[in-house]
Amino acid sequence: MARTISVEVVYRGIFQKTLAKNICRGIVLAARKEGKIGISFGRYGDSPERNGIPAKNFAIVAPNEEELQLSMAQYEPETTDVTISVDDMLCKGVESWAWYGLQPINQKVRDQGTLIVTSMLPAEALINFCHTKPTPYRLAVIPAIPSFSGLWVYKDDHTDVRILGALPKVCPELVSLDSIQKAIKEEWNDDLKVTSARRTYEHTATRTVRPGEGNPEVPFKFDLPGWTKMREGVTIDGIRLGEPIKFGDQIGGYRPARNPYFKKYTTRTMRPVIDFDKCIKCTLCWLQCPDSCFDVTPDQTYDLNAEACCGCGVCEAVCPVDNCVTMVNEAEFADNKSQWEAYKQDKQAYQAWVDEKLTHRPERSHGFRYRGQYQEQVAKQGVGPGGAE
Repeated sequence: MARTISVEVVYRGIFQKTLAKNICRGIVLAARKEGKIGISFGRYGDSPERNGIPAKNFAIVAPNEEELQLSMAQYEPETTDVTISVDDMLCKGVESWAWYGLQPINQKVRDQGTLIVTSMLPAEALINFCHTKPTPYRLAVIPAIPSFSGLWVYKDDHTDVRILGALPKVCPELVSLDSIQKAIKEEWNDDLKVTSARRTYEHTATRTVRPGEGNPEVPFKFDLPGWTKMREGVTIDGIRLGEPIKFGDQIGGYRPARNPYFKKYTTRTMRPVIDFDKCIKCTLCWLQCPDSCFDVTPDQTYDLNAEACCGCGVCEAVCPVDNCVTMVNEAEFADNKSQWEAYKQDKQAYQAWVDEKLTHRPERSHGFRYRGQYQEQVAKQGVGPGGAE
């Protein structure tokens, strides 16, 4: 090994903290068996770490102490050999307090590096979510349902060891399969987990993503004021007042003011779909939404501002009308456009759109509502310990 190799794991804060830690720790333990030196650590720009907000863990493996210290001097690696996304909806881009805008999931992946994603979606669907890059990279998809393996929702579904098994296949310079298996055996003392890693190694394949392939949308970003541009005195701008909504020649309703710099949609695995014909104007979704995601429309119904929505599902929980507000798999959406504007333009077409979206309601919740629910999902999806069946 002649160079330092960097791996990052992008995960959802709190929910996947244990999962990300296990992966990075496993990499370093395996590397040590080959006489290499490494370190694993977390880096999060906000404190405390928040539920669902994207965060990162890193594993750096170097041939010697000097090279490791040189890499550790960086706040965050400029490039990675492997980026791992443990929730496929993070492929749409990630935003946390420290990044000041939307960071494409593949932004750090070097030329010919690899992006590993755990997902039940095909590679082509994931590529459509990922932002384009000027250089080619490889995509590896490990079949898995979303694994929120952190703290109180921890479930041992082998996602950590399956990812470890894929690493020597996509980046043989990092560590060998033999070392990975030995590290797993010593760390977990579980032969089935060793088997899971080996089977994933055998089945992992990559697809080269060409320059320009993927989502061409320019990621949201903004510039922070530098210290030379600050005003005299200590002042903080207040949040401006909301404003009426304008749709064509129709003006009315109310749009609350929102933070223009933090768009919470990167935290979302599901989003609400609104059936405006069923709305009884009870105001509960508008009142109970913790992030003021709903606009009051001119006809006194409530439209979702999808850029502000984190997908918590409170609106669905408080709505008293069946299927008026329904949480739908985020994978079924390609943009954050207004649902109410689509409804006003063509009600019949919008109703057909709602009916189609309501067929995509798989469980993507942060945890489980009753004992045995995870086992039911594994049986239904055909994915479990040892890899895809």
